[in-house]
Amino acid sequence: MLIFLALLYFCLACSLIWLACFPSGRASVLQFLGGLQRRLQLRAGSWRADPRAGGSRLRDAGPGLRWRWSLRWQALHAWLRRRRAFVAVGLPLVLVPPLVALLLRRPDMLPGYEPIDMVVDAQVAALLKGEQLVPPAALPPVAFSTREVELVRPMLVDASRNWGLLHPDFSQRLLLAFRIMKEKHGYEMALLEGYRSPARQDLLAKMGSAVTNARAFQSWHQYGLAADCAFLRDGKLVISEKDPWAMRGYQLYGEVAESLGLTWGGRWAMMDLGHAELRMRGVMRR
Repeated sequence: MLIFLALLYFCLACSLIWLACFPSGRASVLQFLGGLQRRLQLRAGSWRADPRAGGSRLRDAGPGLRWRWSLRWQALHAWLRRRRAFVAVGLPLVLVPPLVALLLRRPDMLPGYEPIDMVVDAQVAALLKGEQLVPPAALPPVAFSTREVELVRPMLVDASRNWGLLHPDFSQRLLLAFRIMKEKHGYEMALLEGYRSPARQDLLAKMGSAVTNARAFQSWHQYGLAADCAFLRDGKLVISEKDPWAMRGYQLYGEVAESLGLTWGGRWAMMDLGHAELRMRGVMRR
């Protein structure tokens, strides 16, 4: 289907370029439409005059019609040969961009993309419907303003870590991920930022693509369906990906998050290893 759409785009683009740049193209199209109209009028008149003879006349016109189409194909072939240089340059210009877009496409590149509902393991679903997990105790603000944290995540001290502002379904999945990471893998996790206001989202977007590409209401943070997380070691936050212990933790966290039906930022071209989100249908709009 995607290949068909790419070919259709290519054909339409070439046709538009032909009509826009070459008067002969416009003249040919007008001549063809005029001839088609005249033939239809003649045939309609002949059918009205003698309905029984219409079929035999069409059969008799078959060889002549094929001959005319053969002449048109030869004319088109000659036209392409005369404009080899234009075709050689124009063809890649028209064809390469959609092909590159198809090869590099990702669903989350589109703001407002709403994926199909993800299938969650039956045991996990049962656990989510059962016990209501409680958020951990809040860390003191000083934990988010250390020099090590500021180097990796500037402006983090002002971020919201209010679990009550997160969507209940998302917060329960995230808390379950925290529990699995601690009980199964020995990593204690901390919430860096959950809900993010539209104003803060725009402020972060102005800091450049190294921080975020999403503007206000283009991020699941604005809907309480995304969170950035990191690890606690000896009472201190460890965010840096240069730490092998933390890097291993991010890989495990990605596996756990995806097993719970969450989308993990570590799969993106601009990786956000501590990010996880729950994409819900009908929530994000363009």
